[in-house]
Amino acid sequence: MTTKKQKTTAPSDIRRAMVLAAGLGKRMRPLTERIPKPLVEIAGKALIDHALDRLADAGIPEAVVNVHYLAEQLEAHLYTRTAPKIVISDERKELLETAGGIKKALPLLAPDGASPFLIVNSDELWIERAHPNIPRLIETWRPDDMDILLLLASDTASIGYHGKGDFTMDSLGRLSRRVEGKMAPFIYAGVAIVNPTLFADIPEGPVSMNLLFDRAIAAHRLYGFRLDGLWLHVGTVEAIAEAEKRIAENAV
Repeated sequence: MTTKKQKTTAPSDIRRAMVLAAGLGKRMRPLTERIPKPLVEIAGKALIDHALDRLADAGIPEAVVNVHYLAEQLEAHLYTRTAPKIVISDERKELLETAGGIKKALPLLAPDGASPFLIVNSDELWIERAHPNIPRLIETWRPDDMDILLLLASDTASIGYHGKGDFTMDSLGRLSRRVEGKMAPFIYAGVAIVNPTLFADIPEGPVSMNLLFDRAIAAHRLYGFRLDGLWLHVGTVEAIAEAEKRIAENAV
């Protein structure tokens, strides 16, 4: 038996999200030879709609979506949505990676230069439990202590992931990188809250968010929040069937 989702209201200082949708989706070929990865369907819904619906349910009124590969298809799909409001950040001329794309869109995300915002990978997928994760992530945000707050999946509550993990976490929630040659218990689940001032001095052009993660670690200001639920890593065509199986099981 399914229950109706309750919509929550986001705090007034987190009103926007950056949805990263400009990637080439190479590991999802041959599907992504004809459609961008964010439009690959899982359980009858495009990946990007899973992400945008999470934001709408959390009360986020506006999402900035960057586009590059097969951008016209993605734009046409996004124009059919009513919530959240969609604003396009065009990267057709140059693929800027994660931090570079966010820096380009910064005037749309934080017009005052100070308000924090969410970052959401367009291909992230998870099964919620009793308490939706994005509102709880927002409630956990402490700007006095944090520059970045990451949503983390436990390696024991993940499907389709076969890596060594990304981070360890101390008793206060501060994160450190996985030690070379060892396993780490937490995986970045593709959702974060960030302080916009971090982007002020990064170089123009393609830049990875890993640069900012490492800077925040050095300042003891990278924190994590553990996802409540089951994280579904859909990195390949073969992983789609397992993700759909888990979603169907959860719906019963």
